[in-house]
Amino acid sequence: MEKFTTLSAIAAALPEANIDTDKIIPARFLKTTQRTGLGKNAFDAMRYLPDGKENPDFVLNKEPWRKAEILITYDNLGCGSSREHAPWALLDFGIRCVIAPSFADIFFNNCFKNGILPIRLPREICDKLMEDASMGSNARLTVDLPRQVIVRPDGQEVPFEIDPFRKHMLLEGLDDIGQTLQHETNIEGYENRENREKPWMPSIHID
Repeated sequence: MEKFTTLSAIAAALPEANIDTDKIIPARFLKTTQRTGLGKNAFDAMRYLPDGKENPDFVLNKEPWRKAEILITYDNLGCGSSREHAPWALLDFGIRCVIAPSFADIFFNNCFKNGILPIRLPREICDKLMEDASMGSNARLTVDLPRQVIVRPDGQEVPFEIDPFRKHMLLEGLDDIGQTLQHETNIEGYENRENREKPWMPSIHID
């Protein structure tokens, strides 16, 4: 998993509440077990018209926001089904940080497991960051995870909270498997010790 330290990027504002996982990645694209390739269908119903052409009014189809790495929305982002494909699609599109007043719990947890930083901030702060985002490429936001602040274009810093363990996992680029592999030497030592100490058992043959 790619490490997350400091991200200075274009932010896109999507001022909607209750954006569910089906909006993020519709069910018809869930056949894959690969984490890549879903970005082109992220927010499919919003991004594309019935004829398959891009919807020119959707923020992620506009310059410079089609290159956004930060997404700001309203309450209850990621509600609905628990599909992990939702953060896969966001990450494959290029989103590394999502900011909202609240998140669905499973989506919130899945973001961390896939290298996306979800940040909870009050609605009024989200509104201010959306105003910053509307200024385009000249108004990049900087998300400083080590210091736990978002730096606005005018230099103002907005602090945010994060669980220390999840912060460590993102800073080190560790998913669940990577975190376990940090203890590989101890695990191998334990297994070798168990094998040496296991009492001899006779083979049993059944005719």
